[in-house]
Amino acid sequence: MNALNERLLEREARGAPVILGLIGAGQMGQEILCQTQLMKGVRIPIVVDVTFERAELAYRLAEVDPARVVRVSTPEAAAQAIAAGRRVAATDWRLTTALPEVQVVVDATGSPELGVAIALDAIHARKHIVMMNVECDVTVGPVLRRLAGDAGVVYSLAAGDEPAAILELYRFATALGFEVVAAGKGKNNPLDITATPDVLAAKAKARDMSARMLCEFVDGSKTAVEMCSVSNCTGLVPDVRGMHGARATRDTLHHVFCPKTQGGVLNQKGVVDFAIGVHPGVFVVFTTDQPRLKRGLIQRDMGHGPNYLLFRPYHLCSIEVPLTAVQAVLYGESSGHPLPHPVSECIAVAKKYLKAGDTLDAIGEYSYRGSIDTAAAARRDHLLPLGLAKGCVLARDVPAGQALRYDDLQHIPETLLLQLRRLQDRLCT
Repeated sequence: MNALNERLLEREARGAPVILGLIGAGQMGQEILCQTQLMKGVRIPIVVDVTFERAELAYRLAEVDPARVVRVSTPEAAAQAIAAGRRVAATDWRLTTALPEVQVVVDATGSPELGVAIALDAIHARKHIVMMNVECDVTVGPVLRRLAGDAGVVYSLAAGDEPAAILELYRFATALGFEVVAAGKGKNNPLDITATPDVLAAKAKARDMSARMLCEFVDGSKTAVEMCSVSNCTGLVPDVRGMHGARATRDTLHHVFCPKTQGGVLNQKGVVDFAIGVHPGVFVVFTTDQPRLKRGLIQRDMGHGPNYLLFRPYHLCSIEVPLTAVQAVLYGESSGHPLPHPVSECIAVAKKYLKAGDTLDAIGEYSYRGSIDTAAAARRDHLLPLGLAKGCVLARDVPAGQALRYDDLQHIPETLLLQLRRLQDRLCT
């Protein structure tokens, strides 16, 4: 892994680049495509989105000659175009999984329902899957990773996203034998658990993003999703439902996210959490009882303990994603993947008073927000996973602030995502 740049130069020299298929040409997909244009030994010959125009826009932003881009609608036409050195714009994501040349499928759609279909098709086609769709991962990630392993391919979270950035620090600390006290992220946006797209419309427009997406960040749903993913990859747990979300600075993280007996906020070691007042960045707080190493940590300006901080002051989001795809092909490794059994659950909590007969909308909209609890607590209380909430119809009134339960529903849409979740509940609990 340390010689990744050299391996890519070798692939370029041999004319054997790593081939990615990109599904989703929004902001994330555009950045992935632009980044690969700067890299040696990596190619993206096919981009898929809901319209040809969106896929073509991504190519233009990546400064690909428009004359080289061709619209296709069949696998045969796509294969012929790529063989002729053209770049393919398509609207059917299945073309990506059907192409023999594609080694890695990147899901940059953000839709849990679509994400599960893409992942299953990629696994069936024996292609590695890079899952930027963390909402899908926290709903059915363990079973997708199990199916991918059975097929001999890699299921991976995406480098640059905060879960993978946290896992980079976690893997470093645990490989050295340190005990992890806490792992987390700084909250990048102000936290308002009652936020709605209407309230955030102007800010979203100024940032050139959808109000729904911004709302998912502001109301805490995205933080819950990301830290649930980290929990399921590491075994670290939320200390309390929703996590503490304590205020801290870069220099006080290891004094805040430590046990109460040491002056911190935690009831136990080994947790996931997030900090208000620290951004951007991700962190791991670790400890050790080894006397000589404690002296060595003092000498390296890590402080006097008992807890020490690892801090990564950036995460480049989609810009880093091609590294995950390359890592899967060259080394058969992930940037992060779920453990065999879920550790935490991302749950849906009512944002407002919901009435019997209401149909629940999407994540980042008006009905509910995401929170986090242990998987054991979610099973015990029959809590509704966040990823399954969209389209559900309520059987009874639910007060604002109350976690939604399966028992509160009169109807849950029969989707592929639900079917796979049922399989996960049978196989992975």
